[in-house]
Amino acid sequence: MPSIKIHGLGSSGEGVGKVGELIVFVEGALPDEEVIAEIITRKKNYAVGRLIEIVKPSSERVKPFCPLFGDCGGCQLQHMSYAAQLQWKRQQVVDAVERIGKLEGVEIFPTLGMENPLRYRNKMQFPVGRSKAGLVIGCYARGSHNIIDATSCPIQREGNDRILNAVRKVAAQFNLSPYDEDTHKGFLRHVMGRVGCNGQLMVVLVTATKNFPAEKNFVRALRRELPDVTSIQQNVQTFRNNVILGRETRVLYGKPTISDEIGGLKFNISARSFFQVNTAQAEVLYRTALDFAEMEDGEIIVDAYCGTGTIGLFMARRAHRVYGTDIVSSAIADAKRNARENNIRNVEFFVGDAVKVLPRLATTLHFPDVIVTDPPRAGCDRKVLETFAAMEADKIIYVSCNPATLARDLSTLGELGYRTTKIQPVDMFPFTAHVEAVAQIVRIDRRT
Repeated sequence: MPSIKIHGLGSSGEGVGKVGELIVFVEGALPDEEVIAEIITRKKNYAVGRLIEIVKPSSERVKPFCPLFGDCGGCQLQHMSYAAQLQWKRQQVVDAVERIGKLEGVEIFPTLGMENPLRYRNKMQFPVGRSKAGLVIGCYARGSHNIIDATSCPIQREGNDRILNAVRKVAAQFNLSPYDEDTHKGFLRHVMGRVGCNGQLMVVLVTATKNFPAEKNFVRALRRELPDVTSIQQNVQTFRNNVILGRETRVLYGKPTISDEIGGLKFNISARSFFQVNTAQAEVLYRTALDFAEMEDGEIIVDAYCGTGTIGLFMARRAHRVYGTDIVSSAIADAKRNARENNIRNVEFFVGDAVKVLPRLATTLHFPDVIVTDPPRAGCDRKVLETFAAMEADKIIYVSCNPATLARDLSTLGELGYRTTKIQPVDMFPFTAHVEAVAQIVRIDRRT
């Protein structure tokens, strides 16, 4: 087995080294380490190795705090110091901007991390299965759909741990059958928990059928385990796929929503609502976007991919008017409700594809001053970026969850008359390989 000098990390957090001219990816290895690895997969241009021994450890190697790390697929970087994680995440953005975007002169700031990067997730989604010992609820093993039983997750809020263990206990008492992905038989597919402000708890039981055996008694028993629960709901997912939530949700006990706060704004969260899972860092992300917008009095904002309106509502307190658009009708309904809840009246939200809605807005608005966009990991379609350019906004604020597609889109905007000035990486998901970033892009030939 070869000895490999690790010189970097791949985009998924795996160590990257070379054996001769062959690139080798080694999960669990860190930069500046010398390791022994067994080659388990060999392709034409690369190989995958299994870590056997660390000959020379990195000074940034630390002991993982979770006993399931290495088996669970949720975290990738618990063996790396948090300071080193933040540096690596910034480098991910730098490399993407330089290699993919081919951009120069962009100021990329140090990653904004958390003072305490544990217990940050307000939402959990745990799969349900069966082992020889009985019902298991936990996490998928790395690289598979095998379920590892878990009683605690250190990056989840404590309330989610309580939900996890309460449902496991009561489901076992009532002999609820776990769903089997291979045979498509069984009842309970997933357990989703959400924790709101002031400790509000929402339990969502994702089931394969609508018929719930001993429903009322089950709910009573679960309430005894969770006397402070705010909402218990059933989501019905009948399709034979890996999509977690189905289309139908019904309330079994309590309220249909819980609430959370970001920057003094209150948001109602339903079982299917999108809401940032790291509330503290979401505020950091949105404040960065607000600062990068550099708004003056009377400015008009367009929020593309507005979702439930969080960024647009955050900016509405400083803007003259905010117009948001999203293709998901339920998200727009949530956005309108959130605006009413916070008594924000200078916003309008529209359902529709940005490519179709924004040109209609442009004929009404003439020119927005700032466009804010927070697209999915795939980034923006070129037609969307061309629409942005046609609207001639002085600034575009791009919130990204994927450095590669961010860099690609920044390059396209460069072709369309814009220049990227600065980027702020934000660590929304400590101990994982994910990094968010906010970019400020200005129009080269700005209106006067």
